Amino acid sequence: MKYIKMATSFNFGEVVSVIIASAFLPFLPETPIQLLVEGLLYDFGQMTIPYDNVDKEALKKPKRLNIQSLKRFMLFMGPVSSIFDLIVFASLWFVFVVRDVAHFQTIWFTYSIVSNLIGMHIIRTHKIPFIQSNASKAVYLSSISLIIIGIIVPFTSLGNAIGLVPIDAKYILLIFVVTLLYCIVASFAKKIYIKKYKEWI
Repeated sequence: MKYIKMATSFNFGEVVSVIIASAFLPFLPETPIQLLVEGLLYDFGQMTIPYDNVDKEALKKPKRLNIQSLKRFMLFMGPVSSIFDLIVFASLWFVFVVRDVAHFQTIWFTYSIVSNLIGMHIIRTHKIPFIQSNASKAVYLSSISLIIIGIIVPFTSLGNAIGLVPIDAKYILLIFVVTLLYCIVASFAKKIYIKKYKEWI
């Protein structure tokens, strides 16, 4: 359920972001091959979820697959991540005035990987991550490794082959600042969701 809820909410949010951005930008915010590689990278990170630590409260009774709960979670948390995708788009277009297609796509490619892999730790537990609930070593290791890979890929021949280019440190800083803001807002959204629906993962 953790994996399914994470995947559907992140993917739904990204689809909404791409649709909105495509309506305003004179180019695609990301190419299909870039989306596939990006999705593959953070899916690898989410594949360690079966080895994750589970909060004791979640083990008190069996969990059932609830389609209504899945839909509700996706429609609630998906737009939260989408808002911050759009903040990145707006920052690049209006603040940094990035008009080069490859640079724009590379920054969003890297942001998507970083935000999803760090955001995964917010979603994996109903508690405060890193303080009240820690992920397993496998989840931490995969998250850190894949974030590093996501940042490095644009500087490699593989990145060049899919249309990515090296980006300046200021954009990497932007990526982490917006990701931090996303995590803060997602944590508040989580509290609202739990209070309203009496459930989480």
